[in-house]
Amino acid sequence: MKKLIKGIIIALAGLVGIILFFIIGIGIAFIIANKTSGTLISSGEKRQYLLHVPDSYDSTVPTPLIISIHGFAEWPAHQAQISRWNDLADEKGLIVVYPSGTKFPKRWRTTGLTNSPGDPEIDVRFISDLIDRLETEYNIDPNRIYANGLSNGGGMSYLLACKMADRIAAIGSVAGAYTYAPELCNPSRPVPLIAFHGDADPVVPYQGGPSRSFEIPFPYIPNWMHAWADRNHCQTAASIPQDGEISGTTWTECSQNADVTFYSIAGGGHSWPGGEPIPAWIVGKTSQAVDATREMWQFFEQHPLK
Repeated sequence: MKKLIKGIIIALAGLVGIILFFIIGIGIAFIIANKTSGTLISSGEKRQYLLHVPDSYDSTVPTPLIISIHGFAEWPAHQAQISRWNDLADEKGLIVVYPSGTKFPKRWRTTGLTNSPGDPEIDVRFISDLIDRLETEYNIDPNRIYANGLSNGGGMSYLLACKMADRIAAIGSVAGAYTYAPELCNPSRPVPLIAFHGDADPVVPYQGGPSRSFEIPFPYIPNWMHAWADRNHCQTAASIPQDGEISGTTWTECSQNADVTFYSIAGGGHSWPGGEPIPAWIVGKTSQAVDATREMWQFFEQHPLK
């Protein structure tokens, strides 16, 4: 009996050791993956970011700044990996920064609801402070600062349009989680928007309402896009010609050139079109029918702040 008990104890100890090994391994892998290149103190919090500066950077030339924001449970390096902004930055001579959310899993405070955890103004202040920091270190063109993001990061980009329209020239969103109440959004100027949404998104439902992951009343995406175009006082709407799984709408003749472009992806999931796929069993299909990053940059180029 004593031998049996001793054997069970040894087996359990071995099992615990294996579990600890995997936990430590996962932790180390996350630390390596979650690399950042800078920190700053904002609203009393230590915040992190990952910065990419192309080799072609010339300090005498005002350079566009791309702020690319990760989604819930993601991190800066993964946003860089799936969006491939760095490749385009090297090609076009852009500076790209990937700010980091807070807590674990990482997230952005974007709801603005009185009973929700965290004040969204804290994250808005962080992005503002981050721009200030980069403007002291690099020759950033103040008229060409753009924000974009995935999911919760798309929602954060929307929040920046609401709160920082005087600094953010235009925004881009992929599978954006638009949880900040429209009645709270009062931008100082109309903000151009380009967005991409898959109609089979299992996380942020295209049709609106809660999803399998979040008990949140997400908006019906086409209506939300139309409302943003109305906010920008757009006069003309035109369909994007159907091209395989890609369709959509563009709104033009908008106040202060604040156009809106909306790509709808048939069968598309909660992922970055044209980017590196995320496992389909988690997010659904990653479409390669359109390159969201390149389309965003083409749109941004046409919409400087002034």
